[in-house]
Amino acid sequence: MNAKFSIPQVAPIPRRLRRVRPRATRVPLPLPADALAVASYNVHKCVGLDMRRSPERTARVIAELDADIVALQEADRRFGDRAGLLDLEAVHSMSGLAPVPLSLGGRAHGWHGNLLLARNAEVEAVRPLQLPGLEPRGALVVDLRHRGRPLRVIAAHLGLLRRSRLAQSRALVAALESEDDGRSTLLMGDLNEWRLTRRSSLAPLAPRKGPATAPVASFPAHFPVLALDRIMASPCTEILRVEPHDSPLARVASDHLPVKAWLRLPAAAVA
Repeated sequence: MNAKFSIPQVAPIPRRLRRVRPRATRVPLPLPADALAVASYNVHKCVGLDMRRSPERTARVIAELDADIVALQEADRRFGDRAGLLDLEAVHSMSGLAPVPLSLGGRAHGWHGNLLLARNAEVEAVRPLQLPGLEPRGALVVDLRHRGRPLRVIAAHLGLLRRSRLAQSRALVAALESEDDGRSTLLMGDLNEWRLTRRSSLAPLAPRKGPATAPVASFPAHFPVLALDRIMASPCTEILRVEPHDSPLARVASDHLPVKAWLRLPAAAVA
């Protein structure tokens, strides 16, 4: 199913009505009992807007999410031994989330800073994916089962340059096509793209995802205006709701707010 990126056109409110017209509030629909909660969070190497590195504070924000699957970016140091920066025992104690197993050696928690946490899930396979571009970038491709339903999760952090992001999007599409076995697929991460037009570097992914959901602003954390963090799903997966996790702690713990979504996986999906 092809999905096109577009920006809705809204007529401006007359100046004389701006102060008297009440703002409409949308009451979210109740979520079904089988909804799967997932989230993506760029933890900024556990350094908050107060310039203080606090893995414990980052763990508390992750626990606030109350999600079953969480994709983290910048969970490791970028240079040197690329050591992991989180207190994984504290994360597990607070949230019940555990990292998917990686056998890459070294002191890093993830792959190019990408780390996937999960609970109530059976991990079947984990594959690191090298992404092209000027900066060293990568993605994690994880096959798992949640409540018996198969799911493929791709956790990624795309580059700062549009040309690199475009090449990385095409590399993700190629990986999806080579491993397409009908499994529901979820792409989460800091994709560093705010455009919703044809110039979006995520355009190659459009035919691979379901109906577009409105991106939510997540950056910068203290006054979010850009939708850099995305959660995208294959057409057979229904995205019920997407929203930023905007709490007082999340506003200072990183330069990004986490983004959370609730999904409904196909009841009869077959891997």
